[in-house]
Amino acid sequence: MQTKIQRWGNSLGLRIPKSFAEEADVEAGSTVDLSIEGGELVIRPLRRRRYSLSSLVAAINRDNVHGPVETGEPVGREAW
Repeated sequence: MQTKIQRWGNSLGLRIPKSFAEEADVEAGSTVDLSIEGGELVIRPLRRRRYSLSSLVAAINRDNVHGPVETGEPVGREAW
C-alpha cells in the first residue's frame, strides 16, 4: 500500500490505514519504536511488559530489597 508523508507543524506525519493499525494492534496514543535499518524507515509497536505478582516476588533478593521506611508519628487516629 502506498501513502504520503505529510507536514504537521515542523514535523512530518504518516497516516496508518485502519486495516494496518488493527493488524498491528495499535491505536491513537500507542507508543512505537522508530528506527532506520539499511536506509529504510521501520516502525514497530512497543508492547507493555506484563508482570505477574509471583514473578515479581520471586525476583526479590538481599541485593534489591529495601529497609524499613520511616513514616513519622501518627497525625490522626491511626492504629499502629
